[in-house]
Amino acid sequence: MAVLISQATMKICFITALLSSVLLPSASGAEPFYIGTWKITSATVAPWRDGPPYESDLAEMKTLVNKMVTIQRAAIAGPRPVACKGPHYQVKDYPADMLFQGEFGEMHRRDHSADPAKIAAKLGFQGSSWKTLETGCGNELDYHFLDPGTAVFGLNNYVYTLKKQ
Repeated sequence: MAVLISQATMKICFITALLSSVLLPSASGAEPFYIGTWKITSATVAPWRDGPPYESDLAEMKTLVNKMVTIQRAAIAGPRPVACKGPHYQVKDYPADMLFQGEFGEMHRRDHSADPAKIAAKLGFQGSSWKTLETGCGNELDYHFLDPGTAVFGLNNYVYTLKKQ
């Protein structure tokens, strides 16, 4: 039994399929891994800080731990030091000497015995490079991912750990 389809019906089917592929999200349009709500679970004095932390850094750290940060496509919502409107995200792979805006590399330049890979390992970095979310925000924060559910960022002589919620 043959089924005849008019040209008009075929055009409607084609247009519907085309529009649905453009307008409806697909599996390939899934959210990037970093999008979501994260909790700042802990903070440690940054390895590049010589001596005890400044009082102002300590006070800031106490206000940030246990706070929530939501990374969205068009903004980062959270406490003032991490919040950002209009980020320009780029995900890159960073070696140890580039983490925390090159702080580990700078430590090595000042003291050749300071091995960036060993310093990174003490903070939980395993391997030789890590996904880094450059935010392009005015606060200049980058998020370095230890794994898909754990990120760290450096701010005012502290390294903060975030866990995806």
